[in-house]
Amino acid sequence: PISNSEGDILFLLDSSGSVSYYEFSRVKEFMWDLVQPFTFGPKDVQTSIIHISTTPTMEFPFDRYLSSGALQQAIRDTQQLMGDTNTGKALSYAKEKFFSDEAGARPDVPKVLVWVTDGFSTDDISEPMQLLKDMGVTVFIVSTGRGNYLELSAAASQPPEKHLHFVDVDDLPIITKELRDAILDVIQANRLHAVDITSSSFRLMWPEFLSQETGYYTLEYAPRDDLARKRTKQVSGAHTSLTLSNLAPETTYEVVLIPESNVHYFPPQTTRVTTLAEEISPAEVLISDSGPHSFHVSWAPTPDSVIGYQILYGPLPGNSVKLLEVDGKHNSTVVENLAPNTTYLVTVTAIYKSGQEKSLSAKACTQE
Repeated sequence: PISNSEGDILFLLDSSGSVSYYEFSRVKEFMWDLVQPFTFGPKDVQTSIIHISTTPTMEFPFDRYLSSGALQQAIRDTQQLMGDTNTGKALSYAKEKFFSDEAGARPDVPKVLVWVTDGFSTDDISEPMQLLKDMGVTVFIVSTGRGNYLELSAAASQPPEKHLHFVDVDDLPIITKELRDAILDVIQANRLHAVDITSSSFRLMWPEFLSQETGYYTLEYAPRDDLARKRTKQVSGAHTSLTLSNLAPETTYEVVLIPESNVHYFPPQTTRVTTLAEEISPAEVLISDSGPHSFHVSWAPTPDSVIGYQILYGPLPGNSVKLLEVDGKHNSTVVENLAPNTTYLVTVTAIYKSGQEKSLSAKACTQE
């Protein structure tokens, strides 16, 4: 899940009669896939939907659904309104709702508009869209129809190659990750966040609050369950990133960045980062209890971060290979139905939750 990211994401959903029932249901699936990894809540991501129809209608306000299950159900239950494609009207309405308390919007968080359209609008969109952008909203447009490229690229935030997608409704899943990453960049750009996270380090990035002349940053960090072990670093005001290393694996750190400015007061920035599990490959592969048609393979160790093992074995020389899959909780298996008096190459591959793989091989001989 993606947490520690505050932002209001508003979907502008083409709910007019020009969209088929099939297209509408595919777009709903896409919306859910896009936001599904986020954590929702008053300190995380909030999302809302406005229908484009004859009259714009809000499906639910930003602060209504604060769990991913409830939000998924709400998106699923969203019904198409039919009517005209009055996108300009819907944009003006979106502008009110994006900045209003009654719609659950928050004053100081990044605002993202995702407009999914079949490319067609009956009223003018350029003026209301410009007003939204002037107020700091980042506009992403996904066009599933032909659409006027010039009009849409002028309407999207700049540069269009990052904010405008033309894609067939059946190919929406192709752009989901790219669009989600771009939304994440917007949400995180104005706050302290971590990148390049490993089992023992991560790099912190933050906006340019200070310069070389106007001050310095104090950075404090400690394991969440042992805040007494706080460590402090200071860097000059010219920095906007810092790598912390020698950290413990699978540990959540609380991090505070304090901009010490001699000009303005900046509130401390906080984030929470969890290091990855240590990747331990199979340290050794042992073969025992060898008979004419079987042998026992064992390996060590079995860290929690392993979800499973693949055992590949085949006679040497030769290229016929068989595969055994073993649950990550086990560290041995018996290989059977082998030919007697034959040398086999056995490779054990550990598959980690992170998707990484580590392999180690050994040779084994069956008896006569």
